[in-house]
Amino acid sequence: MENKRKEKIMKLNTVKNIGRSEYVMMGPIQLRQPIPTQKIDMVDPFILLHHYGPYEIDEENNPFDLGPHPHRGFEPVTFLIQGEQLHRDSLGHESVVRSGDVQWTTAGRGVIHAEGPTKDFVRTGGTLEGIQLWLNLPSDKKMIPANYQHVKNKDFSIVGSEDGKVAIQVVAGAHQNVSGKIKTQTSVNAFMIDMKKGGEYALEIDKEHQALIYLLNGDVSINRNSALKTDEHQIIAFNQDGNGIQINANSKSKLLFLSGTPFHEEVASWGPYVMNTQTEIMEALRDYQQGKMGFLPIS
Repeated sequence: MENKRKEKIMKLNTVKNIGRSEYVMMGPIQLRQPIPTQKIDMVDPFILLHHYGPYEIDEENNPFDLGPHPHRGFEPVTFLIQGEQLHRDSLGHESVVRSGDVQWTTAGRGVIHAEGPTKDFVRTGGTLEGIQLWLNLPSDKKMIPANYQHVKNKDFSIVGSEDGKVAIQVVAGAHQNVSGKIKTQTSVNAFMIDMKKGGEYALEIDKEHQALIYLLNGDVSINRNSALKTDEHQIIAFNQDGNGIQINANSKSKLLFLSGTPFHEEVASWGPYVMNTQTEIMEALRDYQQGKMGFLPIS
């Protein structure tokens, strides 16, 4: 009933863009890329979203073993949906990320990391699926010290609807007076939402935030009229003209909700670096070659 009352006083954010999530190739890996596309370049401060898998991984098929590579100027975030991955970085962290876990790396001035299915997972075989998000950092934080956070699935708080048809994993930010376990550098919300058929939810959005919803699977309606379906329109970006959206599940569905304060800054990116100018990109290339981002041996 509380959510119903909230819906009545909520001014719904209108839809800015509905985008497709086409397959692209990242080396030998085929994955979905809802942003950037020709239609939706970015949803400031979110600059890239990859949905990889589901892949069936075994000793004969393991394309998702990414060796040591650098990052600077943003926060690469992994939401692992299925499977098991090993993370290693030049800060000295080594952790096994499992289904439902989130790893949140603040690249800052520079970090080198490697990730891929664990050797045990490859040996036994299984399904690997996840989301990798690139969250921009503002210019005054692009050169902060690097940091790594890994939160296990069981440690996240879950909120949702009274009827149990909507479960929201609060990863970062806050919802229903519950704060996420991830410490963020900027004002941002990240929720993983699971909905049963017939579930409905009025989700509040900070008026200062730009927001998007990415549908991993299922079929939902937004604001009771815009349909979002797997393999059709998979991402919706919203205007900053309201304080919430209404979500109705037409089937069992999983969604990623993101919102954050836009920076309205110039973005210069090349490969694994996201800065504000091309000069800063060249400096990143030089610093990596000179070992200023640390070292990480090949396992």
